[in-house]
Amino acid sequence: MKIGEARQLYSSQIKQYHEQQVLLSKKKQELQNKMNTVKDGKNIYANEAAVLELTIKAVDEKQKEYKDYMADLLEQWSATANMISAEQQGDAMEEYAEDLGKIMEVARRLMKGGIVPPNDEKKLMEYSMELYQAAKNIGAMAKQKEKEEYDSLWEDDDAPTECVDPIEVADNTEAFSSGPAIVDVADTIASVNIPE
Repeated sequence: MKIGEARQLYSSQIKQYHEQQVLLSKKKQELQNKMNTVKDGKNIYANEAAVLELTIKAVDEKQKEYKDYMADLLEQWSATANMISAEQQGDAMEEYAEDLGKIMEVARRLMKGGIVPPNDEKKLMEYSMELYQAAKNIGAMAKQKEKEEYDSLWEDDDAPTECVDPIEVADNTEAFSSGPAIVDVADTIASVNIPE
């Protein structure tokens, strides 16, 4: 099962169990009031109180089981999403370092008096107008008999890079385990053993 599917499924279960806990808590309060107001209420309602306590305990235990699994599932989901984000940040930093190296190479070529493609000059200008002007001024003073003409450093980089959504990857990752069995809250309540 995919993490996204499991998160939805177990979130729904936790919600159902929580709603049932609220109802059982109200019943417990009402029963407590009856036990305190009716003469000999503690004896009259003892069995009902015991069954209610066992029911509350069974619902609580099952919900805790779901919550524990959900916590582990969210930890796996977070780790996966963070790993993808970190890879993307590393790739972006690597690309930035490569571009910075190319920009410095364009500046060096201009300082030598070379001729670089307009696109390369534009990238240098966008990076730093001061560096561009300094490189052009130094290049104008360079004494070269014949100016060397360079090819663009960026022509091979025109393909757009695909950005993967870390959340989508995390949602579509296989869950670490199948998780606890899905039991309807009514079945959990019905499974309570009534004391004799």
